[in-house]
Amino acid sequence: MISETSDGRVHPPGGEIIVYEDPDGSVRVEARLDHETVWLSLTQMSELFQRDKSVVSRHLGNVFRSGELEREAVVAKNATTAADGKTYQVEFFNLDAILSVGYRVNSKRGTQFRIWATHVLRDHLVRGYTLNERRLAERGLQEARDTLELLASTLQNQAVVDVTGQAVLELIRGYADTWRLLLEYDEDRLVSPPGARPAIGILDLGTAVAAITEFKRELIAQNQASALFGNPRGEALDGILGNIEQTMFGEPLYRSREEKAAHLLYFLVKDHPFTDGNKRIGSLLFLLYLKQEGIAHRLNPQALTALTLLIAESAPSTKDLMIRLIINLIAESETKTTG
Repeated sequence: MISETSDGRVHPPGGEIIVYEDPDGSVRVEARLDHETVWLSLTQMSELFQRDKSVVSRHLGNVFRSGELEREAVVAKNATTAADGKTYQVEFFNLDAILSVGYRVNSKRGTQFRIWATHVLRDHLVRGYTLNERRLAERGLQEARDTLELLASTLQNQAVVDVTGQAVLELIRGYADTWRLLLEYDEDRLVSPPGARPAIGILDLGTAVAAITEFKRELIAQNQASALFGNPRGEALDGILGNIEQTMFGEPLYRSREEKAAHLLYFLVKDHPFTDGNKRIGSLLFLLYLKQEGIAHRLNPQALTALTLLIAESAPSTKDLMIRLIINLIAESETKTTG
């Protein structure tokens, strides 16, 4: 990396060594890549442009005297050990200075070097950004998991959450690694976990309405619902059931039973197809679909309640993340049940 002394001057090498070779192979120069620019010494510029060092030096002097470039901004010194074993202070010039000389001594060679350097710098910056982004994301996820663990423990130890609240905390804490894995997935592609299989049937409107009607009757009998419970908003339920079965170019849009189940639950909770009871009805039809498809699961009522609350409170921008979470919860739960 570039070092910095007490006088504030930066010293380029060593950074990453990159080799430039012109198209005809007549010039081969080892440049340094550091501080988001390319650095060459006076000797290397002489080799690059096939000009005597005195010529290159004269052009550099003109560049600085004319005010085209500020010397302090484009030049840095580095202690270099020569073949005789002695250490010398060598000046290095950044890409701006290199190109300024190139335009004066050999515009074609300067243009070739500029194209090469631009490509190298772009790749370097993209690579560096990606690496830093990943490190920041990993650090952020670890901090999030640690914070969540502390939050869950504190709330439970102090008995300041009810049974449902504890279920939400347990669900998130228990699947912290699942959240981490989901965030590593490509946001533009829904990846199904191993073992996901095509659906064997369709949850039709008549079956769904019959189940909701019976569910409503039982809840009203137990004074747990009003007459508003389960009243449909237009044809929203029919539209949701149709959405999970939609096709594109003759192929199912949602390829597996797990994907269809996840979207069914999400749409029922978020789209509010009923005047009241959307979360409970969403859970009911979700379980009905899992049973229809023969999907064994270990989602107890508390876990399912917690999951529907997470969906209800989630931002629309996190839809893909929530869908993948549900899919992985189903797959993991099924594996534990059948394993």
